[in-house]
Amino acid sequence: MFSRLRFHTKLNLGIIAIVVGMAVTLLPLVGSMTARALIKENKQRGVALAESLAVRAVDPMLSQDYLRLRNMADEASGVGDVVYAFIENQHGRVLTHSFHKGFPSELTGANRVGRDGKVHIQLLDTGTEHIYDFAAPVMVAGQRMGTVRIGLSKKRINMTINQLTTTLAGMFGGALFLVTALGTVFARTVTRRLATLRKHAEEMVKGNLDSTTASPPEAHCWEMMNCEMADCPAYHDKRRRCWYIAGTQCEYHGQKGKSDNLDSCRNCQVFQQNVGDEIQDLAETFDLMALTLKNHIQELREAESNLTHQQRLMRTVMDVNPDRVSMVDTRMIYQAANRAFAQFVGMDASRIPGKTDFHLFPEDEAESRNLEAREVLRTSKRVDRQERMENEDGSEQWFHVVQIPVYDDKGNTTGLLRTDRDITDIKAYEEQLIQAQKMESIGKLAGGVAHEINTPLGIILGYAQLLQDDVDKGSQLHQDLATIEKQTKVCRKIVADLLGFSRQTESAKREMCFNNSVMEAASLVKHAFSLDRVAILTDLDDRFPIIYGDPEKLKQVWINLLNNAKDAFTDDGGTILIRTRLDTPKGIVTLQVADTGSGIPAANLKKIFDPFFSTKSVGKGTGLGLSVSFGIIEDHMGNIEAESPLPDGFPFPETPDAPLPGPGTVFTVNLPLDHCPADQPA
Repeated sequence: MFSRLRFHTKLNLGIIAIVVGMAVTLLPLVGSMTARALIKENKQRGVALAESLAVRAVDPMLSQDYLRLRNMADEASGVGDVVYAFIENQHGRVLTHSFHKGFPSELTGANRVGRDGKVHIQLLDTGTEHIYDFAAPVMVAGQRMGTVRIGLSKKRINMTINQLTTTLAGMFGGALFLVTALGTVFARTVTRRLATLRKHAEEMVKGNLDSTTASPPEAHCWEMMNCEMADCPAYHDKRRRCWYIAGTQCEYHGQKGKSDNLDSCRNCQVFQQNVGDEIQDLAETFDLMALTLKNHIQELREAESNLTHQQRLMRTVMDVNPDRVSMVDTRMIYQAANRAFAQFVGMDASRIPGKTDFHLFPEDEAESRNLEAREVLRTSKRVDRQERMENEDGSEQWFHVVQIPVYDDKGNTTGLLRTDRDITDIKAYEEQLIQAQKMESIGKLAGGVAHEINTPLGIILGYAQLLQDDVDKGSQLHQDLATIEKQTKVCRKIVADLLGFSRQTESAKREMCFNNSVMEAASLVKHAFSLDRVAILTDLDDRFPIIYGDPEKLKQVWINLLNNAKDAFTDDGGTILIRTRLDTPKGIVTLQVADTGSGIPAANLKKIFDPFFSTKSVGKGTGLGLSVSFGIIEDHMGNIEAESPLPDGFPFPETPDAPLPGPGTVFTVNLPLDHCPADQPA
């Protein structure tokens, strides 16, 4: 019933239901809240009046000035909604009261002061109205010498609540009338525009795809932007809005040529000036749909003319394919086969459609092929296997057999496609490759150990060259000899890393100074590098960031990066820059090791951290250095990446007498300042 109502009727009914529902919900709620607030305020006022009268009645009671007490009671009862006031002595005898027609004796026992000596409130029903009775003690020197009683009528509270409820009901009634009128005007506007859309849809059904519904834009994009790019698809296109056109060349979009994303157009002045409401968007979408349908129909006609050509082309492709390709339907009847399959079964390809496996193969083989094909059709699971066949001369052949079900546009299985590829040569090569890889891995592992040991050995050699004469124990040479001993321990640790390369080992992590670790590694290789005319420059963050890590393992990473940078230079040498930066808001510290060497080809950038990958000549590296470094940085919850050539604007300091720089490479390492687990926030 409701679904058959007109749109403006539904809108008005919805508005009325909302307003009436709010009124029914809010009126009792507001009334209840107001009543509680007024009653509370009235009780506080009555307590204040009773306590005030009790304090003022002390002197007249002590002096037995009953006239003065009578004046006080009359004065209190004359205030607003105070119905009565009277004063009792400590024995409960009424000393004075404000009643003009006699004192009601039953009132004396209707309320008593509480045991705690505080004002006690009692609601009394007189039969005609409700009265709040307040009993306050008259205290002298801590002793109660009487009681003050005041009665407040509840009529004023009820009148206030009734007035507020009436006002709210009137406001809701006025709001109901106003929103109903506005809703009717709005609904008529919407229905009129929807009727225009309905007529446009009817025209589209009749085949008229040239009609439009949306109002023309106030200004076109090429007019507002003074655009002269005639090759832009939106240029002089008056039927479509530019934000509906993919591939525009508007320079104001975030990514030129990718304006098909509507979000990139929302801040454009063309969009803001021409965009409308939801119905306007719907009308524009209808117009765009009509134009798209027209273009699509034209494309279908062109596709139809190319279909025959594509079929001939497909037949040619299948025939030149050396794989045996065949397709059967759900009844196991062949629908198509290529020339290779036809030659295998010894029959012309044009005669195969309509045959079954039992017409083409021996009975046992036909039964096996038939059962396997039916199982694939039943389970809709792809078969991908290798099959060995023994020829009559005793040789064997291997085939890669793939069987997949064929579906129509509704997802129903219509047949089965099978390909048999001869992989006899591949199997032979595979066996040879497996054996070769085993031997190569063993050789690379041995070479990798030598590669990692080569670094501390080079340091040992560098310091050994400084030994000229015997010196005292406290001399610089003695310190150099101590450094040699320390680097020997590093060599032993590197060997341990190689042995544990395939299994996770514990790191001896502790708090350490990041800059000191980097400088220590740089100082160890600086002299040896200078002999090869390689200069090391440093640009360290002066805040001395503290991290949580394994100093020896991180030093091994820094030395590996420095050695890789050095190996990028020719015999003329070059410059290596070490830069550290602390990013406190992000909680990370960054190391950059940049060089001006020959750089890394783009094809190798993604593989430089792979185990055993190396571009160095035989004997100079096996590709374990960066792989080990990658694992150490990951163990420290960080990341490492490389970029080559150096990015534009990279701040590389100029050095005099330096050789001509090459493309260069920069390695960037990011490490966290804290040591929280990777799956927990810092």
